[in-house]
Formats: sequence, structure tokens, C-alpha cells
Amino acid sequence: MAFKREIQGVVVKIAGEKTASVLVERKVVHPRYRKIVKRFKKYLIHDERNEVKVGDTVVAVECRPLSKRKSFRLKSVLATGVE
Repeated sequence: MAFKREIQGVVVKIAGEKTASVLVERKVVHPRYRKIVKRFKKYLIHDERNEVKVGDTVVAVECRPLSKRKSFRLKSVLATGVE
């Protein structure tokens, strides 16, 4: 079985039925200035039981494409946020 990527981020939006938008932050070194800068990307994840809320910290695992932009499934909720 192939390696499945895992992403960790914060839910920023409930994007329809069984879908949540997760903001993932990563830190990279700027090629010229050698400063550590933050880069952000939003992913759509599949939430089968509609258990996440805005502000939750979640872990999602890669899966087959479920729609045009959705290729991750919810694995676990690490922390609940304040709404």
C-alpha cells in the first residue's frame, strides 16, 4: 500500500454537507533572505459524520479523489476550537 500524506490544520469554514475547509500552515526558508516565513494553503476534507466545527484542529489523511478539489478524509480531531 502506498504512503498516505497526513495534513494538520485548523477548520476555517464548513463548506457544505460533509465537507470542511482546513487551513494548513508550513514554515519555509526564503531562498534569498534566509528568513523563515509562513506559507498557508487551504484543503477541502471529507467529514462523513459532520463532527467538526470552525476552529477545531484536525488531522486528515490522503485518499482517492472524492470530488474536483477534495482528496483528504478526516482522521481525527486533535482539539476543539472556540466558536
